[in-house]
Amino acid sequence: MDKPGLTVSRILHAGYVLECEGTRIAFDTIFENPFSRNCHAFPDLRFDTEQIRRQRFAAVFISHFHDDHCSLESLDLLDRDTPLYVYCIFDELFAMIRALGFTQVHALNLNIPVAVGPFKVTPREAMDADVDSMFQVQAAGLNLLNVVDSWIDEDTLAQLVKQGPWDMVLWPFQTMREIEVLAPSRAAAAPPALPEEWILQLQALAPRFVVPSSCQFQQEPWSWYNRAFFPITYAQFATEVGAALPRAQVVRMNPSVSVRLDADGLHPAAPLDWVLPRGDQDVDYVYEGNAAPPPTAEIARHFAPLSAAQEAVVMRYCRTGLLEKYGEAEASSDYFDQPRLWQLSVYGNAGEVSHFRYLLEPGRASHAGAQAGPLAWTTEIPAAKLYAALELGESLTSMYMRINDTVFDAEVERALLDADVVDDPLIRCLFSDSFGAYQAAQLRRLMARSLPEQP
Repeated sequence: MDKPGLTVSRILHAGYVLECEGTRIAFDTIFENPFSRNCHAFPDLRFDTEQIRRQRFAAVFISHFHDDHCSLESLDLLDRDTPLYVYCIFDELFAMIRALGFTQVHALNLNIPVAVGPFKVTPREAMDADVDSMFQVQAAGLNLLNVVDSWIDEDTLAQLVKQGPWDMVLWPFQTMREIEVLAPSRAAAAPPALPEEWILQLQALAPRFVVPSSCQFQQEPWSWYNRAFFPITYAQFATEVGAALPRAQVVRMNPSVSVRLDADGLHPAAPLDWVLPRGDQDVDYVYEGNAAPPPTAEIARHFAPLSAAQEAVVMRYCRTGLLEKYGEAEASSDYFDQPRLWQLSVYGNAGEVSHFRYLLEPGRASHAGAQAGPLAWTTEIPAAKLYAALELGESLTSMYMRINDTVFDAEVERALLDADVVDDPLIRCLFSDSFGAYQAAQLRRLMARSLPEQP
C-alpha cells in the first residue's frame, strides 16, 4: 500500500499544482508564454489552453500582485467558481478579479491557515510584507515551504525554523538585477554566487529536498538582459546548496515535471499534460557581468513603430503630462531636493531621438532650454515602451529604460553617489501613484473581447 504522499507539479516560474487524496490546488497560475510582456519561458514551452480551461482546482493561491504572479489573462482560463485566495493590501486588485467574473475571491491574512480538503495552506510573512507573501503547505503529514520569489528576514526565519522539520522548500534561485540593468554603466557586476544569507537560511531550515524555484524565464532572444539579468545558474545553485546541505537533495523541476513526495523520499509522477515542453529542457543561464549593453537607439529598432496617434500620446505626455505629474511624485532620496537639470531622450523605431530638457525643482518641473546649465540626470527610453507604459500597463522591468549613461561634472557625480536609481523622474511620474496598471489594461482588453459584436 502506498504511503500518504503529496504530488508536486511545476507550471512555470512560481506556478505549481499540488495534489493530495484527489484534491488539487494551484499557486501563482501563469499560463502565458511570454508573460509580463517580455518574459519568455526558459526552458521553452507552450500551453494547451483548451485543456487548461477544463482543469478544476479546489483552490488557487496567489502570493502577490506582481504581473508575473497575478495575470488576469491567465486567470481568464479558469472556471469562475474557483476559490481564489490572494495576498494583497490593495482593494483594487480584488475588484478587478471580481469584475472578471470570479465569485469566490478571498483576501489572505498572514499566519491564518486556509483549509482545502487535506491541505492546510498558511501565508507567511515575507521581507516586504506590503507586497509579498510565502506559503507553508501541510498535507499527508508533510511540510512544504514555497518561498515564491521573496526574501526572508531573521524574525520570520526563526518562526519558520520552529515550524519544521521541512520536507521540501521551493527556493528562489535567482537574485535578478532589475535595478542594475537600468544604469549598467554605474552598476558593478554581481558575483555569480548565491547570497551568503540564503545559504545560512537554508541550513537553518534543513529541508530534505530543495527545488530551485521562480525565475524560469529570459527576455526576448535579442535582449542583452539575457547575459546581464541572471547571475546564478542551475549548476551553481546545485553546487553551493549541495555543499552546504549535504543531507538535502537539490531537485530541478522544469515546467510540466511532477514528483510524488512521501516519508520515504521523492518519486517520479506523471507530468502535467497541458504544459508542453519544447526543445532542450536542461538549458542553463549564462552571465557576462554588464554584458556591453547596446545603445537605446539600437534597442528601439526592435519594437514596432508607433502610429501617428500613438506618437501624439507620447509627445503630449513629454510636453505637458509629465510636468503635471512631477509635482505629485516624491523622491525617496534627497538628490532632487535642489534644482536639477534633467534630459529625457525618447527613441523611435528608426533610431531617431527627441530630447526634452526639464528644470526639476522641489514640487514642480518646467521646460528648460539647451543652454540652461549642466545636466544632472539623464533618462533614455524607446518611444514604443513609453507609450506602452502610458496606455497598456507596461511595467518597469520590460521598458529598457537607461538612466545616467553619461559622465556629469564632478559636483554632480559626487552627489549622485547618494542618489537612488528608482528616483528617476520618469519612473516616479509613471509608477509612483499607480497600482495594478498592468492588470487594469488586461481587464479592459478582456472585457472588450467579451462585448457582442455590433451589427
